[in-house]
Amino acid sequence: MEPHPQFMAPLYKGSGKLQDKTALVTGGDSGIGRATAVLFAREGADVAIVFLPEERSDANTTARAIEAEGRRVLLIPGDVTDPAFCTDAVARTIATFGKLDVLVNNAGFQKNQKKLQDVTIEQWDRTFRTNIYGYFYMVKAAVPRMKPGSTIVNTGSITGLEGEKTLLDYAATKGAIHAFTKTLAQMLAEKKIRVNAVAPGPVWTPLNPSAKPADQVSKFGQDVSFGRPGQPEELAPAYVFLASNITSSYISGVVLPVLGGDTIAG
Repeated sequence: MEPHPQFMAPLYKGSGKLQDKTALVTGGDSGIGRATAVLFAREGADVAIVFLPEERSDANTTARAIEAEGRRVLLIPGDVTDPAFCTDAVARTIATFGKLDVLVNNAGFQKNQKKLQDVTIEQWDRTFRTNIYGYFYMVKAAVPRMKPGSTIVNTGSITGLEGEKTLLDYAATKGAIHAFTKTLAQMLAEKKIRVNAVAPGPVWTPLNPSAKPADQVSKFGQDVSFGRPGQPEELAPAYVFLASNITSSYISGVVLPVLGGDTIAG
């Protein structure tokens, strides 16, 4: 992508908010997942990254950035639509680092379609299997092995709050993620595991522009109050905030919008 998405957050100073924690980030090879993984490392966490095998080169870039922060990294190629893989990813993380404190469900699939009839059954199925089934599979695998004080952060979207006429399937999954987050937070409260979500507006990541026609990419994000898309490094601090018990120990079941100055109801 030109310009390249910004993920290093040079002005962000770590302060031990996740010191000696272990985090597992799906879709951690690029975009918001990459920026979040880097800031987690800057805050003292070791990080396991789940990514599609064809994204190995991007994952390697993320790994180098994590190691530059002085933390350990584990790369786990695979597909979150496979429940057996999700179980294995959690097991490998714990085998490598000894525990799992933070799960970030972030892997996603998106494809714009202007007409209902253009949304194929195959696309609908892929979007749901990646964006919500994958979250469920990861949670099913992780929660039994997470201790009190652990946290889960899901990636929602403004489309799950307001809808988007060219993203019928994607917006539907993001609305499901928001409800999943709130319900799971209630379900896990007794276990003292907090569950929250971040709902980004337009963000300059490979996921968003790649799903749009070329003539629309240059205008991406211009309709928000700030007049531009967010950078991954501008989203990642929200994940740190929700993942850390230092900053958000009394917050669970929240969907936190990060919208470039726009305001929404609820």
